[in-house]
Amino acid sequence: MGTKSNVTLPLIVSGHVIGALAFASMRVERPWTPDVLNRLSVVAQVFANALARKRTETELRRVLAENARLRDRLTGENVYLRNEIRARRGREITGESLVMRQVLEQIEQVAPTGATVLFLGETGTGKELIAAAIHERSPRAGRAMVRVNCAAIPGSLIESELFGREKGAYTGATTRQIGRFEVADESTIFLDEIGELPGDVQVKLLRVLQERQIERLGSPRPIDINVRVIAATNRDLERAVAEGTFREDLYYRLNVFPILVPPLRERPDDIPILTWSFVDEFAKALGKRIESIPKEQLLALQRYAWPGNVRELRNVIERAVIVSTGPRLIVEPPRARFNAARRSVRLTDVERDHIRAVLEKAGWRVRGRGGAAELLGLKPSTLEGRMAKLEIRRPRH
Repeated sequence: MGTKSNVTLPLIVSGHVIGALAFASMRVERPWTPDVLNRLSVVAQVFANALARKRTETELRRVLAENARLRDRLTGENVYLRNEIRARRGREITGESLVMRQVLEQIEQVAPTGATVLFLGETGTGKELIAAAIHERSPRAGRAMVRVNCAAIPGSLIESELFGREKGAYTGATTRQIGRFEVADESTIFLDEIGELPGDVQVKLLRVLQERQIERLGSPRPIDINVRVIAATNRDLERAVAEGTFREDLYYRLNVFPILVPPLRERPDDIPILTWSFVDEFAKALGKRIESIPKEQLLALQRYAWPGNVRELRNVIERAVIVSTGPRLIVEPPRARFNAARRSVRLTDVERDHIRAVLEKAGWRVRGRGGAAELLGLKPSTLEGRMAKLEIRRPRH
């Protein structure tokens, strides 16, 4: 160790060469004494510790960031899960009409897949309930479905609600907010009234559907997500595309599996079933006992056009149960004058209503003297054919 040497000394710590630092890659032109070796060992250990700390701090920051993201998502998911439980109490799809059986068949077909679903139909027809049925029959059922009413959120806030924001992203953004898409990761998001989305948000939603990534406002870092999208609208999206208010490429991305939800006036045979379903729900909630509904009142409910659809029927039944004082429920549709002003003018609806009215007048007799066929001036077989096509059947009580 007392000899002189010209040696380049590499300091190798944890598989990495420490160069361009003190004592690293140095030429030693003196005897290698124990003191020199001790000093070199100390320097090597200092650098090893520094490198280890840097790696530990980097990993710690990464873990903390991931934990914060998961904590935010879990907090948001818990909020939506509580709302989901409240929304689902006492609610299920009810209906035995042909049109509803067709909808139920479509639900069973698409639920196990990951396909995007688009519900079309009037407001109040139960699109949200059907979306929940699809989610509950899917492999994602273990997590809460996230609901967003695009028409209820101001246009200036919808982007941060959907995709989230970082603190300071804009004036008033004092905290970080996780978006609904991030909350719905590995689950389903239901975008109701999607036809009301502003144009700039439509562009970003299209990118989410294409790339399966979101970016929080104020952050350029993309976040991978795995979300199934179910959308609904009461607007004519094809017309909106033609008018330039809805993006054509987004429409085709959403319209993978369209389902038309029929209005309540096209499924009158379901009205008694729905009525009793709502009666049971509200009677239980209010601690009341309802045993019967007068036949003439059920018939009046079936004759009403229900412009507000299932939602309107539910509200009418709730009010009736609240004011009821005995086991016999008195329930009437909204005023006839309002009904007449809002009644559908479609030919099939007018024909259906007229045939039903004549059948009721004839006591639901089709054939014979005084029967509905005679009153309508039709052959009995012709009337029966029209009844089958229009799904007119005698109500069951």
